[in-house]
This record gives sequence, structure tokens and C-alpha cells, in this order.
Amino acid sequence: MRARIFKRGSVIAALAVATVLPMLISPATASAGGDTSGSHVVSNTKTGDRKVTISVFSPAMDRNIPLEVILPADNSEPRPTLYLLNGAGGGEDSATWQRKTDVMNFFQDKNVNVVTPLEGAFSYYTDWVNDDPVLGRQKWQTFLTKELPPVIDAEFNTNKVQSISAISMTATSVLNLAIAAPGLYKGVGAYSGCAETSTPVGQSAIELVTGTRGGADITNMWGPLDGQGWKDNDPVLNAEKLRGTELYVSTGSGLPGPHDTLANPAINGQIGALANQAIVGGIIEAAVNYCTHNLAYRLSDLKIPATFDFKPTGTHSWGYWQDDLHNSWPMLAHSLGV
Repeated sequence: MRARIFKRGSVIAALAVATVLPMLISPATASAGGDTSGSHVVSNTKTGDRKVTISVFSPAMDRNIPLEVILPADNSEPRPTLYLLNGAGGGEDSATWQRKTDVMNFFQDKNVNVVTPLEGAFSYYTDWVNDDPVLGRQKWQTFLTKELPPVIDAEFNTNKVQSISAISMTATSVLNLAIAAPGLYKGVGAYSGCAETSTPVGQSAIELVTGTRGGADITNMWGPLDGQGWKDNDPVLNAEKLRGTELYVSTGSGLPGPHDTLANPAINGQIGALANQAIVGGIIEAAVNYCTHNLAYRLSDLKIPATFDFKPTGTHSWGYWQDDLHNSWPMLAHSLGV
């Protein structure tokens, strides 16, 4: 029975991804090449009472990477770090945690550093095997797991404990980063992301995000689509590497929910915006729901504990992701020792 459901679900999900994902993604920027050592802070600019923008040189990408840091409520002693990634736009567009959610107010009383990269559109925050003619050199896995943590630890006097959370495209990325560096992140929060990368559904999503809208050749990411690179970077296939990491994975069903109304401030009474969120966002979330169930089945088979929040309603939109951050905070706080 399960195999039959998966087969039918994969067709529906693939069609959903192919139909609507291009409508939700924004343009990217390019980068250059470099070596693999010597990351350091280039600049540190205070932009608020508890917010700074820093620039960190990445030897792997041979360029400076801007990041936003929300400082802890109490910095009298070392605190842990939560890496919070933006979606497909990588923080280069207006679809960011800062602009779309209450993230600043939410962390007002939290004793944790919150670090968010402000670049990386369409990159899936992974290490590409080849430089791409459009997106350039993408070595985000090296940057996020090796180059950046010691810089953040030194610059902000952390206790070297870290977790990571993300939405949509980057909800795939945080699971991928966790299997690439087992034990690095104590906890992972993945909200509305497709955990698969080596299946037709997962590859369709990446093709449309990174290929169609980003203009890149996705075989530059992990090689040929039927090659080992895509399997090595598939969180479902490599779920055993998630053992020992606290996990919170969420998705809506795609049916309209409490944030899909004209009263939602993000909709602002606009019927067209509501229709786009309910229809386009609903179809995308239904596809994500399929991927998330596959991860749940895999972790269950391996007897790896995880918290899954399968909401009965909800579309692919920021109101639900703000809820997800709030709802997952107890797990994240526990993982961070806060």
C-alpha cells in the first residue's frame, strides 16, 4: 500500500513543483574562486541595539560574505549560536526572516546568537562540484560547516554549541548540512522543505529553483543527475547520519489555513495576493508534504527520534514559518542548552 501511495504521490508532487515553483523565486548573484583556509572577519557594523552586520571572508569562495547577527539578551558569558537561513533568495531579496516575521521581537529575551547569511540565492547552500557560468563558485557547505563557525565563536565569544533552522529551499539545505557534518549541529529545524535530492521530485524542485530561475546548470551542483553525488547529498538516503541530532520537521497540507485570509497583514486585503498564496503556495506545500512524509517513514524505519509537525492546513508562506520557528523553539533551546 505504501509503495502505491508513494508512486501516485510522486507524480502529483512532481507536477506541482513543475507548475508553480518558478513563480516564487528571485534572482541570484555570482561569485569567484579561491583556496580553502584563512576565513576571517572583514567588518563588523552595529545596526541596532542587539544587531550587527558582519562580513566574513570565505577562502573557499574567494569573496566576502555578509551576515546578520542578532546578539543574545545576556552576553555576560558565552552563549550558543542558532544559524537561521533565509529561503531561495538567500537574503538577497525582500523575502527574509527580518522583513517577513517577528524574529527580532521573538529573540528579544533569548540568550542565543542568531546568525543569518545575506547571500547564497539558489545555491542550496552546498558545495558545487564545478563553478557555474551564471552563479560562479558555490562552496557554502565548506563555508557554513568549516570556515564560519570558528569565526563566529571567536568574534562573539560563544560556547561553541550550535543548531540550525531554515525554510523552503534551505530546509533541504539544513538537513543536507547535518548529514555532511554529523554532530556539528545539536538541533535542526526544517520548515516546508523537500528532504529528497536524488528522486525525480527532489531534482525537479532543484531544477526549477536553481536551473530555471537561477539560470544555472544543476549538474554543476552534484554532477550528473543519475550520479553518486546526488545520492550522497540526499537526507532521506543518508538519514542514519542524522542519528543523535534533535530534529523538528514541519509542513502544511496545502489546504488554506489561518494565515490564508484577507485579514493577514501580509495579504493586506489583496485578493490577487491571497489567491497566489492559497493556490500556488498550496500546491507547493502539498508537494513538500509528500517529501516530508518520506523522511518521516525513513527515520521511523531506522528508529531515529524526530518531531514531525504535519499540520492539517497551511500553505507555503511566511505566516506558517513564523509559527514553525516559535513551535520548534523548545526543541532548539534544548539542543542549545538554553
